[in-house]
Amino acid sequence: MATTLRAPQEPRARMSAKQGWALAVLVLPVLLISIDMTVLGFAVPFLSEDLAPTSSQLLWIVDVYGFVLAGLLVTMGTLGDRFGRRRLLIIGSAAFAAASVLAAYAPNAESLIAARALLGVAGATLMPTTLALMRNLFHDDRQRRFAIAVWASGFSAGSAAGPIIGGWLLEHFWWGSVFLMAAPVSIAVVLAAPFLLPESKNPNPGTLDLASVALSFLALFPFVYGVKTIAEHGLTWTAAAAIGVGALAGVRFVRRQKRLEHPLIDVGLFKLRRFSASLATNFTIVFAMISALFLLTQYLQLVLGYSPMEAGLLLLPGMAVSVVTGLVAVRMSERIGMVRTIIGGLVLVIAGFAAMAFIGVDSGALVVAVSFALIGGGSGLAQTVTNDAILAAAPADRAGAASAISETAYELGGAMGVALLGSLSTGIYRAEMGDAPAAAAETLGEAAHMAATLPAAAGDALMETARTAFTDGLRTVAVIAAALVLIAAVAVGRALRTRSSER
Repeated sequence: MATTLRAPQEPRARMSAKQGWALAVLVLPVLLISIDMTVLGFAVPFLSEDLAPTSSQLLWIVDVYGFVLAGLLVTMGTLGDRFGRRRLLIIGSAAFAAASVLAAYAPNAESLIAARALLGVAGATLMPTTLALMRNLFHDDRQRRFAIAVWASGFSAGSAAGPIIGGWLLEHFWWGSVFLMAAPVSIAVVLAAPFLLPESKNPNPGTLDLASVALSFLALFPFVYGVKTIAEHGLTWTAAAAIGVGALAGVRFVRRQKRLEHPLIDVGLFKLRRFSASLATNFTIVFAMISALFLLTQYLQLVLGYSPMEAGLLLLPGMAVSVVTGLVAVRMSERIGMVRTIIGGLVLVIAGFAAMAFIGVDSGALVVAVSFALIGGGSGLAQTVTNDAILAAAPADRAGAASAISETAYELGGAMGVALLGSLSTGIYRAEMGDAPAAAAETLGEAAHMAATLPAAAGDALMETARTAFTDGLRTVAVIAAALVLIAAVAVGRALRTRSSER
């Protein structure tokens, strides 16, 4: 009986040509997002020199995109379920192209922050719609796992290609050119999606509860602002009040979702052990990884003196390994189980951050390449499996909302990683800079710019202090990141240890 049931599944695992082209279109927005995320770190030294942002503005330039995106993902995922996922994908891709042009030609730090916020609004339409369309395109379990592995590998491939292409652009053009890379990818999605992607939506969506949308914003943004303020300036009454407002709104939001017939978020999904544990895993990995990437790109260029292209090549092995392990994760999960695959990936991530703690001021390129390869390989293993677990747990008609929850955890993890660990690194940098000029104590980029205007001896002394301070901050972040991922590994292992969670 088991044989007769298993036989018809094998042909369904073979993807049709139409499904293959559709998958290619769904991977394009992932490439777009990953390129936009990775090239910015390499552009930081250049835009710092041109726009002269403060340390606070620099952090906002990096993470406002993630904060806005995280705040809108659930709303956009629900809108896609209601009004059409393909339609929202096309609109979002067009908006992303326009916002990328605005970012490329931003005349000052404030304008760039605003453009990045608009990119967040547009980007919020892309990730949940691609995953939701995938859930409805691939009903066979094997097809879906393979499609998600390709989707995740597309993210890693874009992360790998972004620094190389971005490095070349930064060596030949101005910093704004790195944002223009997203425009042709966005336009390709706009042109191809109507022909290759079938429209899908929830046939019985109910009405969109605007009060829930407002509460989701009120829960997220004050909380994030308060945490960010504490990380930069310590505990203040304003920060405490903001966190209190966010927490209160979050409680009201959850209570409202439980009462609604058609909630913005199906909070019942969090009762599923596999769903919740997978979300926590993704959040922790991205929290640590994005903050490390933000600091490593500056370390390679401003501490070790590599060009953007050379820095990108040093990080390339980590991105490439992530692609390979993402594809291997599907077969590994089938053979040894979901839990062992996730834990194995997290162990590799921990090893990578532990190795990063040994980075030096004068030599560290090999350590960076090896440690980031371990981190990339581990994240590829773990996140491919967790993404599939999240998507498989949700009903097909709520695929957009479930995907949005997953992407909210992902983007919020990255944004808060930069805000918290980035702010911690900045605090260590400022403390060790001591009596250095105020501008040089703001960012490493400003220190390099000021050192170039000083006499040789004074400039060298300033840069030696700045490089040491920045490296100390990076090493501290690596240790904390390793500890956080270790805690996540233990928690996930306990949460998913029962046989029932493996099903």
